Amino acid sequence: MRALTEHAQTNGSGHNYLIQHSAGSGKSNSIAWLAHRLSSLHNASNEKVFHTVVVITDRRVLDQQLQDTIFQFDHKLGVVQKIDEDTQQLVKALAGGVPIIISTIQKFPFIAQAIRTMEANGKAVAIETQDRRFAVIVDEAHSSQSGETAMELRKILNKDGIESAIAEQLLDMDDESLSEEAKKGLLREQLKRAKQPNLSFFAFTATPKFKTLAVFNEPGPNGEAPFHHYSMRQAIEEGFIHDVLVNYTCYKRYYKLIQKVEQDPEVPRRKAARSLARFVEFHDYEIAQKVEVIVEHFRTHTRHKIGGRAKAMVVTGSREHAVRYKLGFDKYIKDKGYNDVKSLVAFSGEISLKEFADKKFTEVSMNNGIKESELPEKFNTDEFQVLLVAEKYQTGFDQPLLHSMYVDKRLAGIQAVQTLSRLNRTTRGKTDTFILDFVNEPTDIYTAFKPYYEVTPKGDDTDPQQLNTLAHTLASWKIYTGKEVDDWCEIWFRNRLNPTGGEHKKLNGILDVAVERFKELGEEDQNLFKGQLISFRNLYSFVSQIIPYQDSEHEKLYTYARFLLTKLPHAGDPRKIQVDDEVELKYYRLQKISEGAIDLKVGEPEPLYGPTEVGTGQADEEVQLSTLVGKLNERFGTEFTPADQLFFDQVRETAVANEQLRLAVMANTMDNFKPVFNKQLENLLVERMSGNEEIFVKLMNDDAFREIAASHLMQAVYAQIRGGEKAYGS
Repeated sequence: MRALTEHAQTNGSGHNYLIQHSAGSGKSNSIAWLAHRLSSLHNASNEKVFHTVVVITDRRVLDQQLQDTIFQFDHKLGVVQKIDEDTQQLVKALAGGVPIIISTIQKFPFIAQAIRTMEANGKAVAIETQDRRFAVIVDEAHSSQSGETAMELRKILNKDGIESAIAEQLLDMDDESLSEEAKKGLLREQLKRAKQPNLSFFAFTATPKFKTLAVFNEPGPNGEAPFHHYSMRQAIEEGFIHDVLVNYTCYKRYYKLIQKVEQDPEVPRRKAARSLARFVEFHDYEIAQKVEVIVEHFRTHTRHKIGGRAKAMVVTGSREHAVRYKLGFDKYIKDKGYNDVKSLVAFSGEISLKEFADKKFTEVSMNNGIKESELPEKFNTDEFQVLLVAEKYQTGFDQPLLHSMYVDKRLAGIQAVQTLSRLNRTTRGKTDTFILDFVNEPTDIYTAFKPYYEVTPKGDDTDPQQLNTLAHTLASWKIYTGKEVDDWCEIWFRNRLNPTGGEHKKLNGILDVAVERFKELGEEDQNLFKGQLISFRNLYSFVSQIIPYQDSEHEKLYTYARFLLTKLPHAGDPRKIQVDDEVELKYYRLQKISEGAIDLKVGEPEPLYGPTEVGTGQADEEVQLSTLVGKLNERFGTEFTPADQLFFDQVRETAVANEQLRLAVMANTMDNFKPVFNKQLENLLVERMSGNEEIFVKLMNDDAFREIAASHLMQAVYAQIRGGEKAYGS
């Protein structure tokens, strides 16, 4: 930490530092200490190096442990402010020059809207950034600093600097066909991507990606990023964390599927393989076998650890998987008459099972009424010993009593490290940990952990020339024309913050022309074009943060491409593959195939590599169903994660701030409000699409999913406005 403050004191703002500290090594304390040191740091001329320190996290609810730790360092009123209400609170804190501000990153895109609302209510506030410098401490580097949301933060904190640069660069855009206002809008978006001279970022992570090392690139003592490194190996050897791979047991499943029907239909190979995998994975017998192994192992080996307080986590592959595990767990314990082990389950939303046609399963209902916010505290009591999870509590969950983990999910890369590292926290009486894995091979786990055990090597930098190559390749498809891109960008950049209904219609009309041309391509060409467009989008978003890549043509294509991708139809076979009635499970058994330590001290880690030039999709070949039986190489479907909930939170927050919707709520019943809300929904979704393009596409293309989401959002918006909760303008 001293090295960071000394470097900032000498070199001032405008630097991006990466602090790679192993998970469980006291990140909250490090962040708190650094925040207070930076807030009072002065240079040799006795000038403040940073006027405000902003600590940001990407979690929806501010990390309570992080808040408490920072507050412990300074109790003076006005020194530290946590933003736990609304964006207006953040605006006031930034405008008032609060020394240390703690906020979720999701509030920053709403600042401009909050300022307009405050002005309309006669409470005008201005955030001055001229001659002001900010230190931004990032709780988790690769998640908080990805995408458009993080760039909005830069745009807000260097607003005056960016506007000044716009005035200069407009003079060099005489040959650009856009109007003056559209040019300014384009430059505003372009300039927010690069490093800002009045901002320094201090980003913490245990598991950097290639992009993290490239963006937070201030060199450390060895001349390369990270600036400071406290490795997993050092933390283990010094006793700060446990080595979770010392006791690692791998099980393998053996089974045989047989075909029940005489006909042998031809089906797309990958889709049918996923359906066969799902059939086995969710089969009652498979679940029952694994539940027996888990419960008996826990009662025999784990329960008595840590003075009889040891707990376990079961990592499942999907929400439905978690529900079936909970049902199986409760049934097995009841049948056996055990009263020394009880479980809780954690998953988002609600799930239906075909065997229970009239029943909806939710986390709260399966946990007998325990609220989501109460679950960590309840799990910390002696009443519960096992936590069954689906895409929850696999990162940022600090429970030192976790001793054992039972893994029934494919894990790779950073996700494997973050998930298994939930066990590494130390506590009095905890001498070891245990992992039982039903899915992954020890070699896969070694490959995932090795880059983060000691030094994390970074591969060669991405060649910016790839952008030019990709742009040329995309143009050669003739799916869109340069004029269409210009026409679309003229509308978008001219009035991006408050487009009218007519402008939305024009934007969609321009995109629809390209969509029709796309539909004329064959399936393989559709996959290839779409892959290349995605590659351009990802590559430009990455490269534009590393170098000042101020090319207006690329910025226009990037913005146009982001929206075009959401409208391109999914290529593929329309047939839904159902195998449940065509195959049956003939036999199934679980067998332990290895146990012992995965030794990370041996071998060399593979370097991390950045985005590549071309993304391609392969056609799904036709094969007979019988040839797929027994080949289970892919898991079924993609479950949405808690990160996707952030998208809905942002849409809801935008809706609550909409004056027209607020008036409609106060004047109508919920039934009468529904058509008003549905009319505004597409605008609300488009406005927030940059937050999560994958879920945006699903909302646009899946009517059933959209209907459920719209109903949920409408009710939440209505209840929040009616209930007088703190929101914009309240």
